[in-house]
Amino acid sequence: MKLPRLLLPLGLVCAATLFAAEPAKTESAPAITIVRAARLVDPAAGKVLIDQAVVIEGDKVKSVGSAADVLKSLPAGAKVIDLGDVTLLPGLIDCHTHITGQPENFYEDLFRRSPIDEATVSHIYAKRTLLAGFTTIRNVGADNYTDLALRNAINRGALPGPRILASGPALSATGGHGDLNRMSPYVHIDGINGIADGVDAVRKKVRDDVKYGADVIKILATAGVLSEEESVGLPQYTLEEMKTAVEEAAVWGKKVAAHAHGTEGIKLAIRAGVASVEHASFIDDEGIKLAKEHGTYLVPDIYNDDYILDAYAKMGYPENIIAKERLVGRTQRENFQKAVKAGCKIAYGTDAGVYPHGWNGKQMIHMVRWGMTPMQAVQSATVNAADLLGQNGKIGQLAPGFFADLIAIKGDPLADQSLFEKVDFVMKAGVIYKNHLTADPVKQFE
Repeated sequence: MKLPRLLLPLGLVCAATLFAAEPAKTESAPAITIVRAARLVDPAAGKVLIDQAVVIEGDKVKSVGSAADVLKSLPAGAKVIDLGDVTLLPGLIDCHTHITGQPENFYEDLFRRSPIDEATVSHIYAKRTLLAGFTTIRNVGADNYTDLALRNAINRGALPGPRILASGPALSATGGHGDLNRMSPYVHIDGINGIADGVDAVRKKVRDDVKYGADVIKILATAGVLSEEESVGLPQYTLEEMKTAVEEAAVWGKKVAAHAHGTEGIKLAIRAGVASVEHASFIDDEGIKLAKEHGTYLVPDIYNDDYILDAYAKMGYPENIIAKERLVGRTQRENFQKAVKAGCKIAYGTDAGVYPHGWNGKQMIHMVRWGMTPMQAVQSATVNAADLLGQNGKIGQLAPGFFADLIAIKGDPLADQSLFEKVDFVMKAGVIYKNHLTADPVKQFE
C-alpha cells in the first residue's frame, strides 16, 4: 500500500526520539472519592436504596454499598462528599438531541446564519445540557459535521459538555424533511448535508458519515413537522433504501436511528431493521406489534409539542408548520400511552434543540402523566437508553466498572418528576461540574 508522503521536520523527529528515550514516569494511583446520599436509585433493579455510598476511583465506580459499611473501611486518603438528604441517580441520557442549534427566528436561522454561527454557540448548549444532569446524549442530525467537532472538543477536555454520540448529517431524500423546501429553484445554500436518493447514494452517504467519524447513522424515513414539505408523515425513503442504510451501517458497526412520524414509514423502518424509531407519532397497533417483535426502541418526544405551539409562531414559523404540529402533539402522546401499555422498549429522547437546551428534564413528568411509572421513566433515561446506544456496562447505572456519572436532586424525584428540572449536583467521569450542595470544588474552564 502506498503511504501518504507526510514528512516531519528533522527537529521534531529528533525531539520525538529524545522523548521516547526518557524513562517511563510512574503514575500515581487514581484518587478515591466517596459520595454519600440519603437515597440512591438503582434503575437496573428498579429499586430505591437508603443511605448509600458510591466509591469512585478515577473516572469509574469502584463499588456501591451501605454508607455504614463503606465508611467503616475508608481507603487511605479517600475524600468523602456527603450530599445529605438528596436522591442520587446515574447521569441521565438523552437519545434524541440537536445540540448544535436552537431556533430563534425562522428566516434568520435559515438565511443569515452559517455553520460558523453553529460552531460558535453549540458549546453553550452542551454545557447547559450537562448542568441539567444529562451526562450522555445521542445527537441525531447536524449538517456540516459540527456535532462531531463539538464531541471531539469535549472528549479532549477543551470544553465542558456531555458525552456525545453524534450522527453528523441525517440522510434525507430530495425534497424530504432534511431538504430546503418551498423555496425558489434558484435559492441554493451551500454546505454539507445528507441528501441521498437511491440505494447507491444512500450507501455512499452512510460511508461518508462513517468516514468523518459518525457514531450513529440517522435517516429521515418520513416527512416531518418543522419543515415545509406538505405532509407530516408520508414515507420519504423506500424499504430498499432504508435496508441499505441499515446493512451498510452494520458493516461499520453502527446502528441506525429513523425519524418517522407516519404510520407506514414507521413500519417500513422497523422492517428495515433500524435500532430506533424517533417520534413514532402515528404508530398503529401493527407498528407497536412489529416494534415488540423486532426489539426496536421507540424514542417519543412528548414534551416539545407544548413549546412549539406556544413559541414558534412568535419566532416567525409559517402557519403550515404550526398546523402540522397541531396534528401531531395529542396523537403522539396517546400512541405513546398505547406503546407503554403494550410493553414496547422505550428510550428517553427529547428533541432538545427544538426547544431550549438544558430543559431536557421537562419530559420526565409527561412520561409519567401518559402512562409510565416513575421508575420506568427513569429507566428510559438510564438503562434503556444505555442499551439502545450500545453502552451497556459503561453508563446508565451506578455499579462497579461504570463511568462515575451521577447526579443528585434534593427531595424525591420519583414522587415529583418536576424535580428533574432542578438538578443540584452533576459529576461526569468522576469530575464535579455542578455542586449546589457542598463546598467541594467544581471543574472550572478558563
